[in-house]
Amino acid sequence: MAAHGAPDASAEAVIVARGLTKRFGDLVAVDHLDLRVRRAEVYGFLGPNGCGKSTTIRMVCGLLTPTEGTATVLGHELPADAELVKRRIGYMTQKFSLYGDLSVAENLEFLAAVYGIRGARARQRIGELFEQYHLGGIRRQMAGTLSGGQRQRLALAGAVMHKPELLLLDEPTSAVDPQSRRDFWEALFQLADAGTSLLVSTHYMDEAERCHRLAILDRGRLVADGTPHELLAKLPGMTLRIECEHPAGLLQPLRDDPHVLGVAQIGASLRVLTDRKTGDTGWLEESLRRMGANASVEPTEPNLEDVFVAVTRKQGEPR
Repeated sequence: MAAHGAPDASAEAVIVARGLTKRFGDLVAVDHLDLRVRRAEVYGFLGPNGCGKSTTIRMVCGLLTPTEGTATVLGHELPADAELVKRRIGYMTQKFSLYGDLSVAENLEFLAAVYGIRGARARQRIGELFEQYHLGGIRRQMAGTLSGGQRQRLALAGAVMHKPELLLLDEPTSAVDPQSRRDFWEALFQLADAGTSLLVSTHYMDEAERCHRLAILDRGRLVADGTPHELLAKLPGMTLRIECEHPAGLLQPLRDDPHVLGVAQIGASLRVLTDRKTGDTGWLEESLRRMGANASVEPTEPNLEDVFVAVTRKQGEPR
């Protein structure tokens, strides 16, 4: 799934973070992070659980105070202007955070009141959201009885009730099916096309590929940043596919090879990321022969998962 058209590279920044750091006792959750998100851009945060994505988003929202560093959001300095920032942003968490014992309509009516939208303005805005996120047919249904995809659409409608300039989403698709994820991302790009800036954390590679730009976090540090195309171009080696009869038996021997950065079984074949840029595969074919394997080796197109493996690989740790 390719990203929609990218925003102008000269567009103003809506988030600028420099040296952003958050410590919880001895734990460094975010470690001197530099970040720049442009207006009307879909900026992705990719990384494993515990890498600092949620903590960074909460600092940018003004919900957490940084231990070190600075952040400017929509021209406001944090944490000094946190209350001003909160009025101009939307925030959608991984966990469904609306009221299960209220109907869809009652949840949106409550949020409209929270944002100071009342009377005819509230009815008009809620009507727009019913139509935009296909909620009209379930307006009287209790939120606690909704499917995962329906809850997701309701949560997004609530997050954009006040038409925020910046929308921050913390792994918003972790509990929904693939079709709902696809529909959700189409809704995000409609918001971006209308001028909303989005910062979205995810651990799904197909979602990361859709972002205009992407940051990869690992153990609190920014280890890669750029468009998906730029990140693929910086891949330190090449990706190979091995066809053989017993791929599982080759996993550990290949992981022990000093030129192999990562290896994974994909069906009846193996996908191998190496640190060698050259198109020559003879070294690997010879290595496989020494293992007693009857195998064929050919180059294959790299993907963001290869980039992720390369930039998050821990030196000196088992592969």
